[in-house]
Amino acid sequence: MTYKFNEIKLDKGMYGESGRNFSQVLEKLDPSEEYKGSAYEGLDAFQRQLKRFDIKARGAGSDAVEKFFRTTESSVLFPEYVARSVRQGMEDENILPAITATVTKIDGMDYRSIYSVPTSDEKSLRRVEEGASIPQTEVKVRENLVKLHKRGRMLVASYEAVRFQKLDLFSVMLKQIGAQIMRMHLDDAIDVIINGDGNDNAAESFSVGTSPISGAAGTLTYNQLLEFWSEFDPYTLNTLLVSPDAMLQILRCSEFQNPLTGLNFQGTGQLSNPLGAKLLKSAAVGTGTVIGLDRAYALEMISASDVAVEYDRLIDRQLERAAITSISGFSKLYTEAAKVLNI
Repeated sequence: MTYKFNEIKLDKGMYGESGRNFSQVLEKLDPSEEYKGSAYEGLDAFQRQLKRFDIKARGAGSDAVEKFFRTTESSVLFPEYVARSVRQGMEDENILPAITATVTKIDGMDYRSIYSVPTSDEKSLRRVEEGASIPQTEVKVRENLVKLHKRGRMLVASYEAVRFQKLDLFSVMLKQIGAQIMRMHLDDAIDVIINGDGNDNAAESFSVGTSPISGAAGTLTYNQLLEFWSEFDPYTLNTLLVSPDAMLQILRCSEFQNPLTGLNFQGTGQLSNPLGAKLLKSAAVGTGTVIGLDRAYALEMISASDVAVEYDRLIDRQLERAAITSISGFSKLYTEAAKVLNI
């Protein structure tokens, strides 16, 4: 049987098609649904191209980097391999999905989000008498544009330096680059949560030892967490993003040392929280800081670019220096859905 993927002419121009990345261009030319019931079912178009050129990119028996450059066409696959490895590093241990309500993809650098700031009267579902007007909730466009940041790393390596290195090992280096880029995006997200997105919507801040939070500054007990939790009405505190030192203080609370909590942690690696909130630790959060979120309403992520790789350098010059970048920004949705507790 003749398969379509063996007949596709690969060239670097496939990376420049507007509105589609390389994998999407391949899928358009070689749809995966046509392989149902065949030996290639379950593989996407890019993976079928790896099969075509007999390139094994994963596992102990993976090929060397030079396998991509055996032919002109197979070298075209290398930037996508780099992008996929970086993307995997970004996705591993990525906590952004746990703190963002929605992701908006755009094709430019300018974005203006929408918002609504209902009054207490507007939040209530009042009875509407016959013939009376229905209460309104006004949705407006933000005054200032969302700031998007281009984050990335420069891949510096000569072809001679890595040609004999196994792809499985090389992918580890690429995944680390992805992890670093994602950490930068997380820094941006935390900054917007705390300080706002330039539209006068910084998060309300509380301090231990200052009303309405009891206790003494520098300490954190279950009572202070409950008082912080009570400040979220009408929103729900369902996510806690905390610094490493704050995590230690939280876990030392007796309420978090319930045997069932420990059993669940040992069995699944997931921490149960007596407050019912997902507990996330990140060194990107400032020392002594607890960020509380209603993740369904607090933050919007705007993505202007997926992982982008300078494909000309990687194909024509066989590595040298190539920029790996990603462009994203964040916008506050409902200001009251995120609050900060300083220990």
